[in-house]
Amino acid sequence: MPDVNIVESLEDARNRLRTALTNAGRDPASAHLLAVSKTQPAASVRQAFEAGQREFGENYVQEALDKQAALADLDAIAWHFIGPLQSNKTRAVAEHFQWVHTLDRERIARRLAAQRPPALGPLDVCLQVNVSGEASKSGVAPADLPALADVVATLPQLRLRGLMTLPAPSDELATQRCPFAELRELLASLRQRHPQAPLDTLSMGMSGDLEAAVLEGATWVRLGTAIFGQRAPRA
Repeated sequence: MPDVNIVESLEDARNRLRTALTNAGRDPASAHLLAVSKTQPAASVRQAFEAGQREFGENYVQEALDKQAALADLDAIAWHFIGPLQSNKTRAVAEHFQWVHTLDRERIARRLAAQRPPALGPLDVCLQVNVSGEASKSGVAPADLPALADVVATLPQLRLRGLMTLPAPSDELATQRCPFAELRELLASLRQRHPQAPLDTLSMGMSGDLEAAVLEGATWVRLGTAIFGQRAPRA
């Protein structure tokens, strides 16, 4: 595996996001970079942190807990859970993460809320929506989104921040924009339904479709290999 200069690749990723925001006519500060650090060693996360990155996304609970322990001296680091969440992992996520981007079931929502330590304050959550209708993808169907949002909005230890999606891949900008536009419209509908909730987040866009996501209002874009290089295989 070739060595990657994380400082340079992180700056390249930031420049790409800034350029996309500028080209979309948006405030350069209106979207943020989430560094997807799954399967990357703690040393690489530390390098990115030292280069100014603060928000990191992890998919695997035990791997993330090990990394968090190794990086416990980094007080300002923020951890986002961005993988499928099983019932037996909710307590660890509730206790050790600031964000969950992949909430798609009422049972998981209730467990996270019950297990979130009060001293940590509410857990910021996004509801994952399967806008492409792919059987292989996690996420609530758009038609079922309002009911799930209604439940989550009642749970005091969760803070409903917005929506997340992982659409079917495409190389065409216009095709890429369609599911992101749908997610943006779904968020607008939820804002009318829950005006008291801080619904300010669209977690969408990765290396292959960042520009399309930004054009449709993304506030978190998730980049992994663009920053850290190819992922190491999981043990």
